[in-house]
Amino acid sequence: MKDTKHIHLIGICGTAMASLAGMLRQIGHHVTGSDAAAYPPMSEQLAHQGIVVMQPYAAANLAPRPDLVVVGNAISRGNPELEVVLDEKIPFRSMASILHDEFLVGRESLVVAGTHGKTTTTSMLAWIYEVASRTQPELAPSFLIGGVAENFGVSFVVRPGKTFLLEGDEYDTAFFDKGPKFMHYFPDAAILTHVEFDHADIYDNLDAVKTAFKRLVNLIPRRGRLVAFDGAENVTECVAKAFCAVERYGKAPNSCWCVREIRFEDGGVQWTLDREGRKFAELSLPMAGEHNAMNATAAAALAAGQGVPAAAIVQALATFKSVKRRLEIRAEVRGITIIDDFAHHPTAIRETLRALRQAYPGRRLLAVLEPRSNTLRRNVFEAALVHSLALADVVVLANVFKSESIPETERLHPKAVVAQLNQQGVPAALWPDAAAIVRELAPQLRSGDVVAILSNGGFGGIYTLLPEALTAGSLA
Repeated sequence: MKDTKHIHLIGICGTAMASLAGMLRQIGHHVTGSDAAAYPPMSEQLAHQGIVVMQPYAAANLAPRPDLVVVGNAISRGNPELEVVLDEKIPFRSMASILHDEFLVGRESLVVAGTHGKTTTTSMLAWIYEVASRTQPELAPSFLIGGVAENFGVSFVVRPGKTFLLEGDEYDTAFFDKGPKFMHYFPDAAILTHVEFDHADIYDNLDAVKTAFKRLVNLIPRRGRLVAFDGAENVTECVAKAFCAVERYGKAPNSCWCVREIRFEDGGVQWTLDREGRKFAELSLPMAGEHNAMNATAAAALAAGQGVPAAAIVQALATFKSVKRRLEIRAEVRGITIIDDFAHHPTAIRETLRALRQAYPGRRLLAVLEPRSNTLRRNVFEAALVHSLALADVVVLANVFKSESIPETERLHPKAVVAQLNQQGVPAALWPDAAAIVRELAPQLRSGDVVAILSNGGFGGIYTLLPEALTAGSLA
């Protein structure tokens, strides 16, 4: 698209869609967009870029007629804008195909994939390249991340250099393209963090998920590299037939990148990293959790293999500021710490709660969960969810988000989760929504408490409602 066009994005507030909107605007296109609901951080990023989000979806949003429409993967038949696009034969594309054709052709594509950790790992990799570019300007990266990287304050950057860093999402691409987004990215090198059953709305079982990741591995050329976690049999299976070099990372002594001597201090983590049996570096990260040390190791391994100096890697990780909505401190009110985490899967919840235990030893930990992702809304993950939530001292659940869209036989039942937790001696309660949770929970909180709010959406504004209630009310 060499000429300036009017490009309209349906579902613009998705993390990847909002990033693409900014990228298209940066290269000169007139960008408009619509969504059912806008909430931070992507709504703030779009507003800062001067891109207005039209709400709700309506045929009138397509006037004047755009030259091209990008259809988000959350959009399905029946959406009033999509129906106009089809009726009037307005040209349309997916986010992933536009990203490839307009931004990846002719560049070095480095893709971070996996069920867990890819947003944080991509952000770490981008910051490593950014720090390295201070002495080697040719390393200045372009990137697209599924969240706002706090070191940059944005989820994307487009530069003229050769390196483009991408979060590779295994979710489907669009209503007309049911393959994973990452199949459009054709990586020159990649990271594979974890492989678990997820996205039960589009994958039938774990084997289907593994097939998707095997296909991604099969795209990497012989000259490429794959950095893969060593602590999961599913990952081992997915990388077994790679044509490129495979470098494993983790705690296994025989792995190419071996993590040893992990220490948790002052809310962060330090460790020694060996490369092929020799000490590579002493690394530190101002973030809690062993899982974040593993994410950082993956980023370090890929960057080092691409020629980034060890000194830049050490400096970057020591100054990494995390990602919005990943263990993000949203408020500290009267001795109570409120944490926001983008929980989407029982394993992610488990690692989040473990990290908070390490960061806040001896403090009461409360988990407040909105079952909102397509994974958490389904009962196939119920046992794992109970196991993960049991790591908290107190658990509060909200009703399943848009429960009517999930068949009764497949739907998670929060009452059952609460009952199982109580049977295990973990105090748990079910309150229907954010307003009820704030009303009931705020008077029970006391100084020293850590409240982890777990949701991949807006959760009824609870991130501001709870601090406001704590400021105004009395503590237990």
